[in-house]
Formats: sequence, structure tokens, C-alpha cells
Amino acid sequence: MKICFVSLGCDKNLADTEKMLGMLREKGYTFTDEETEADIAVVNTCCFIGDAKEESINTLLELADLKQNGSLKLLVATGCLAQRYREEIQREISEVDVIIGTTAITEIVDAIEEALAGSARNHYQDLDASPVVDSPREVTTGGHFAYLKIAEGCDKHCTYCIIPKVRGNFRSVPMEVLVQEATNLADSGVKELILVAQETTLYGQDLYGEKSLHKLLHALGQIPGIYWIRILYCYPEEITQELIEAIATEPKVLHYLDIPIQHGADRVLKRMGRRTNQEQLREIIRKLRERIPDICLRTTLISGFPGETQEDHEELYRFVNEMEFDRLGVFAYSCEEDTPAALLPDQVPEEVKEERRDELMELQQAIAFEKAEEMVGRVLDVMIEGKVADEDVYVARTYRDAPNVDGYLFLNTSANLVTGDFVKVLVTDSNEYDLIGEVYYE
Repeated sequence: MKICFVSLGCDKNLADTEKMLGMLREKGYTFTDEETEADIAVVNTCCFIGDAKEESINTLLELADLKQNGSLKLLVATGCLAQRYREEIQREISEVDVIIGTTAITEIVDAIEEALAGSARNHYQDLDASPVVDSPREVTTGGHFAYLKIAEGCDKHCTYCIIPKVRGNFRSVPMEVLVQEATNLADSGVKELILVAQETTLYGQDLYGEKSLHKLLHALGQIPGIYWIRILYCYPEEITQELIEAIATEPKVLHYLDIPIQHGADRVLKRMGRRTNQEQLREIIRKLRERIPDICLRTTLISGFPGETQEDHEELYRFVNEMEFDRLGVFAYSCEEDTPAALLPDQVPEEVKEERRDELMELQQAIAFEKAEEMVGRVLDVMIEGKVADEDVYVARTYRDAPNVDGYLFLNTSANLVTGDFVKVLVTDSNEYDLIGEVYYE
């Protein structure tokens, strides 16, 4: 039986998809990217914001049509939308045969085999069930980098966010399990580990009684074959001095940190249920840059949160201008049902949200272009991602570039390189967000 697997949403969802693929591969199933060739389709859905929800529903509807009018025998929905809207999916998209909740992905094989035998049922576990461990994995990112999901769920309960209701409370994966998974990934050719969770900075608090991300970094840094370790989703208030020291001193840990701050005006941060104010954010950023001068800081913001005034927006604009983040993304606020923010008064009109988002992104564009220009003349280690067809140009990433969200470095060389190779490069020019370079010979 051939399975077409569609993974939507974030990299944490992708890590779940890869584990489900590994379990199915182990049982003899094969995979196809062509929906029309598949006997079974599995959609790992997302519902974090409105656009993601719409994409998940549309994907399920397209495959439901294929089941009605094509060769598809079985349609399975997993992930956040499946967890949150199970009753609605059953009622409105009857072609979906099986629904699997976010904490029941280890049951993917049983769920499919039951359905093929004519006894389909939905699979759910308690939202606070232990995270998935010790499962086989099928890496889909090309083999040279992989996401390592170090925890599940979140305890923060920000007023705009539905994640605790679909993923449960924060639960860390035991350190020895992560080290073994990372070792297996390294043995399969993975050279860059990207640590992800709803919040990575709180890692270990529930298991070991203290925040232990810095200890995990040291442990992962001992694994042969791993060259880069990148950290995403660090809540600023949980960044400890021990973590800063680990980033500064552990050779394999990249000087790159993703710290989603969401806003810069105290009034809005309080309404969001965030646990930092602007002064604290400034202090955290100061500490990071003082100890690690070449650190690349990425963040995300929400524009048009309920009650955000023009003055709040202007304060955020000034904050972004002063902080000069290396990487920054802005999302117009998405009103999600069953969240406290959806009930707040003074909802901001859609066109105002988008206008404010565009203003912030225009400002950030100028900052990012200037940051790229400042890289000219520097010598950097880069990882090869691929080659431009019919040209002596390779696409690469620097330590400043997380896959699929940041820029690239274009390397001019006639050398014969392959994806995953590391090359020392002199940056010779910049083009907007991207860099241009040549091989550096010492």
C-alpha cells in the first residue's frame, strides 16, 4: 500500500510526521508524493492561525474529493486541527476515515490497519501523555539537517494562543532519549540539529527540577558527526546565564537565537499574557549581545492585537528600530476562538492590522539589508544546500540562516560540492537579504 503524507504547519509538526513515517516504513508501507498514486493519504494538520486552519481544511477537502472520484481508499487526519476540531471534521468531511490526536501519533500503524480491515476508529490519548520517544524516524529534510523536538506542549497560556488546548502542558523529552535520537540522526548523515519545541528554554524543568537546556547542549555537543546545533523558540524570560554561557562556549552551538517577543509595548505585552516588559527585553538582548557579540537574533511580532493603539504601534516601531534584530517576522493578529484574546474588547480592523504589519516589515527590510551589507569582508563557514542549475553557483546557509525562514549565501565556485558539505567562504557582496561569496583559501 502506498501512502501520500502531507505535513502542514510548523517544524514541530514535521518532526511528528517523520516519526509517523518511520513507524509506517518499519511495517512495510511505501510512500509517494503523488496523491493520485496513493492508496492512503495522511494529512498532519495545523490550526495555529486562521490561514493555517484554512490550508488544512482545503487539503482535507481536496483529498476527500480524490477519495470520492479517484483511487484513494483511506483518508487519515492527524495533528492540531484533528485534535481541536475532531467533531466538526467527522460531521463536515465524512470522507475522513480516521482521526488521530496530537498525543496518539504512535498509534498511526494500528489506526491504518484497523481501517483497512473495516473497523476504523479514532485514536486519542490524554493531552498530558508523555512525549513520543524511541520511535523510528524518516528524515524528510534532505538528510543533512533535522529538527530535534525536545519537548511537547506549553504552560504559558498566552491570551492569543490555542496551543495548550491542542498540545497539553509542557513535557520535556528525557535527555538520554534525545542524545540517542541525535546520535541516530548523526549516524544517518545529519550534520545540523535544530532544537525545537513550543518553548525550548524551559527544557528539563519538569523532569530535573531546573532549566537544563544548557546541559542538553553540552551533551549533544559531544556527538561525533554533528557539526552545528541551532536553537529555536527561546522565550526571553527563561534565558538563563548558564544558557548564554553554553551558547558562547560550546563549539558546535551556533551563535543564533530565536526569541519570539511578540510586541514591544508594555500595555500590549500585558494583554497578551506575556511575562516580560520592554525593559526586561532590552536587558536580555543586551546580555546576549555583550557576551556573544556576533550573535544573530531572530524574533516574531504580532501587529494589531486587540486594544493596540496607534501609540502602542509607534512604540513597537521605535523599539524595533532601536534593537535592530537580525531577522524579524511580523504576523497580523489572527483571532482564534476559545482563546481569551478573542473575547477582548477593541478588536483592531483587519486593514489596520495589515497596514501596521507592512510598516514594521518595511522598517525591518532596511535593517536586514544593512546587516547583510555589514557581512561583506567576513569569512564564514557555510553549509551547502544545493546547486543552481547550469551555473557554477551553489546555494548555502551560514550560521545566521535557519532553513526555510532566513536567507542564503550564493557561492561562486567551479568546485565539485555536494549538499551537506561545509566550506569556508569570503563574503564578497550582498543582495537584499542574501549574501554572495567565494571560497576562502587560507
